[in-house]
Amino acid sequence: MEKIKMTTPLVEMDGDEMTRIIWQWIKDILITPYVDLKSEYYDLSLKNRDATDDKVTLDSAYATSKHGVAVKCATITPNAQRLTEYSLKKLYPSPNATIRAILDGTVFRSPIIVEGITPYIPNWKAPIVIARHAYGDLYKSVEARCEAGQVAKLVIEDTKTKKEAVIHNFTDTDGIVMAMHNTDKSIFAFARSCFNYALDKKLNIWFSTKDTISKTYDHRFKDIFADLYKKEYEAKFKTAGIWYEYTLIDDMVARVIRSDGGFIWACKNYDGDVMSDMVATAFGSLAMMTSVLVSPDGTFEYEAAHGTVTRHYYKYLLGETTSTNSCATIFAWSGALKKRGELDGLADLVKFAEAIEVATLDTIRAGVMTGDLVAMFKRDGVVVRKVDTKEFLEEIAKNLKF
Repeated sequence: MEKIKMTTPLVEMDGDEMTRIIWQWIKDILITPYVDLKSEYYDLSLKNRDATDDKVTLDSAYATSKHGVAVKCATITPNAQRLTEYSLKKLYPSPNATIRAILDGTVFRSPIIVEGITPYIPNWKAPIVIARHAYGDLYKSVEARCEAGQVAKLVIEDTKTKKEAVIHNFTDTDGIVMAMHNTDKSIFAFARSCFNYALDKKLNIWFSTKDTISKTYDHRFKDIFADLYKKEYEAKFKTAGIWYEYTLIDDMVARVIRSDGGFIWACKNYDGDVMSDMVATAFGSLAMMTSVLVSPDGTFEYEAAHGTVTRHYYKYLLGETTSTNSCATIFAWSGALKKRGELDGLADLVKFAEAIEVATLDTIRAGVMTGDLVAMFKRDGVVVRKVDTKEFLEEIAKNLKF
């Protein structure tokens, strides 16, 4: 058969460890046999980020802004142990945080629902979409160690004025201090992306912070969401038959557990990082979660919302067989190809991307899956067969019809 043609490249960001191996297998087994893949390739492996002084990460983000669609593999954010393991020049920042800061979008994460896998919280009947702010807070923080006898202060100044407040007086003990920031511009973009996504998906939306404690920082998020909603979105939401509501994050956790799903939960950056993993795990697996960064200018970056599966990678290096769930990475590729097809008017590419997703779900529904899903799967008359990482992709290829 003639391969499906692409007109505009998508940005391809390769990654690390087991997900890097899976990345290549997905291309070889599910994509390049059928698509004349047109991509602008960036190697975001930790070794190459170190070799380029992390310039490759910046280049990949700017390329995404240029081309409009990217697909990203999971990458390592180095800690002290990785510094030694990879003989790095320094501890580089999270590549995801760097890319998100440049694109200034919102990350939307939604569980992959498949018949036969019942959520750990059985009353969850519909997906819970996490909308995660993708700029600032903990991921752009400044930190320092403090010695006994030192005073840490927050100082804000310009050429005419200076304001300062004591954070803590470390009178008789060493300690630590951290400063975070965000911008009105980014918070407005976050709120607008959330409201637009809710209208597009026809889903109710909750936003939660801890403004009762953070009376300036978190309260600013709350006020911007409220002001923008009232001025631009309240009437649109009413027409669409959906609603927006704010609540404290601890109250929201209780609401989520008691709910039956089917809504968007908007969170600040770190809150969204943690809660998306909680939601994904409760629905089945961290590997059963889609993730897309949507920028206000209409830029899309699809990724797998989990780590590099280090433990399986070390087994792979020893020649041992692994049974690693590749669904999140498959759906990152299908999402990017689908969006590229939609933007370029390529119906065949859209149809193919949708067929990959159907084939993946059909494979699991038929009882063929990786080890993380075996214990959870239950469907009358279906016998479960655990397969290894590569076999799972090959089984999906057998079910691929378009």
